[in-house]
Amino acid sequence: MTPKQTLLIVGPKGTGGIDRYITEQRRYLEDRMDVRVYTRYTAPKGEGLELAARMLLSSLVAVALFPFQRRPDIVHVHSSHTYSFYRAAFFALFSKYVWRVPVVFHIHGSSFDDFLATDSRVVRRLQSLVFDAVDDVVVLSEYWRGLVSRLAGEEKVHVMANAVEPAEYDPTYPTDPVHLVFVSNLIERKGIREFLDAVERLESTPGLDFEVSIGGRGPHADRAEAVAAAHDNVSYLGFLSEEDKRDLISRGTVFVLPTYAEGLPIAMLEGMAGGNAIVTTPVGSIPEVITDDRGILVTPGDAEELARALTRLVSDPEEAVRMGRTNRAVIEARYSWQSNADELMAMYAEAA
Repeated sequence: MTPKQTLLIVGPKGTGGIDRYITEQRRYLEDRMDVRVYTRYTAPKGEGLELAARMLLSSLVAVALFPFQRRPDIVHVHSSHTYSFYRAAFFALFSKYVWRVPVVFHIHGSSFDDFLATDSRVVRRLQSLVFDAVDDVVVLSEYWRGLVSRLAGEEKVHVMANAVEPAEYDPTYPTDPVHLVFVSNLIERKGIREFLDAVERLESTPGLDFEVSIGGRGPHADRAEAVAAAHDNVSYLGFLSEEDKRDLISRGTVFVLPTYAEGLPIAMLEGMAGGNAIVTTPVGSIPEVITDDRGILVTPGDAEELARALTRLVSDPEEAVRMGRTNRAVIEARYSWQSNADELMAMYAEAA
């Protein structure tokens, strides 16, 4: 029997979307390859100098121990922008020039476009070194392909959207009442402040029948808890396990993510898999997925516009359900992990 090729997946843990992608990538490839995962470095907790020190220490340990890994046949490095890229650059360059194996460089991150536009000559030089060295670059959408191709070359860049497993969600399409769901880190970039403002506006509008569930932790948790305490139809659930999150999303009507910046958010795809209409913003790759029959796009930071979009769907549950059913079908056809795994295997075969 021919031995399976060895794949080494390199990336952070405890970072939300990337962490989730790596977990699923391993799960869907381990019957086809010998998959190992190097996620020694984490997303540290803390603030200010303490956070910077923990990040630096975590990165230094990860870099120092990496050369002692067994040489694989292929390395797949996951990266975001700034410090994540600098750290990932070491893993990619070491794998290519010391181990001399094919390297796939996978770009995530909400602000990678700003990172590419840096004025720093040193950073631009490092970007060029990495993109020249690696064999393939994976981006999340055509938007990112256009930006990255300028440095990496079009022949290296592959569009491969994030993915979810539809079978893990069981949509209920509730309309009585319409169920608004927000599940994310409760940080400003995710639009939690605008969402809570919009909920307060809806609460003051007569004749609207709706329920709100908020999942996640972060700096705005106290306000989410206060809004929930003030209104019987609002629940703040705190941290959710993956199972509880999938159950909540499956019971939703509208998934809300009024984010300021994204690549292609897995949370949004999860909302679609759960049969939700989507209310989000036209940032990153989102407009390539959320069309008029799938959801509503609103201006980032505009709570009033967000409230109008939510009012529209609360007032017309049938429209929300039509969008939710469309989204579920789209996930099954285009964003399932099975098709994603097939694309990865084809890319690895070509690189090897």
